[in-house]
Amino acid sequence: MLALDLKRVAAFVREADTEELLDRVTVYRVGMEPVALDLMEAELDRRGVTRSDIADHHIERRQRAILLPDGSALRCNFCVRPAVVRRWGWHRAFGVLPVFPLVFARCEKHEK
Repeated sequence: MLALDLKRVAAFVREADTEELLDRVTVYRVGMEPVALDLMEAELDRRGVTRSDIADHHIERRQRAILLPDGSALRCNFCVRPAVVRRWGWHRAFGVLPVFPLVFARCEKHEK
């Protein structure tokens, strides 16, 4: 089992945007290390995000996100945001040549 590198986690938390931190402490909370969650929640506090803001974000995400059996959200295949739809698309060789169709999970940003 790998040990948690707290310096690396702390550096990530400082650089992450607020939306990503909100997603991680809400819909991606399952399976995360408690100490990492504490760092993220402390950073959100430092940024002025209230517990009410976190709860509102959680409700909003759970209303649209595709939830997995463990209660966490399915991740978008194109970024780290929660997926809201599954759509057919093409697996492309070298990013250009369509090879075979696949179902992709897509967030609100990559929905279309």
